[in-house]
Amino acid sequence: MEQTLVIIKPDGVQRKLVGRIIQRFEDRNLTIKKMYQTVLDEPLVRKHYDHLKERDFFLDIINYMTSGSVIVILLEGERVIEIVRKMIGKTDALLAAPGTIRGDFALNKSENIIHASDSIEAAQLEIERFFNSSIN
Repeated sequence: MEQTLVIIKPDGVQRKLVGRIIQRFEDRNLTIKKMYQTVLDEPLVRKHYDHLKERDFFLDIINYMTSGSVIVILLEGERVIEIVRKMIGKTDALLAAPGTIRGDFALNKSENIIHASDSIEAAQLEIERFFNSSIN
């Protein structure tokens, strides 16, 4: 069974959207294998977004992702990565289709409610990073 990592970001937690988002995953018959709430520390966020370190918005992402609680979820299901990516919608809230999580809830491109692994390789690295480290 395929697995993926999902993070409900600080704006999703602050706006009390956690239950509504989780319900969408459960409605698609995806299984929550593990889940926890935490405030991410800067070194972990820097490592997670290292591929964006040359971008001008990198520090904004660090500040945003460490600004409050997040919900870290390990989801499992057949083709779960593909399903979840379609469910969350495009990164930019203005481009995300209605009916997607970002299309329905996100307010802008930078605070976009949710993260999900985009490939099998990314999922494996991210699951290791968030579930097999000393933070949980």
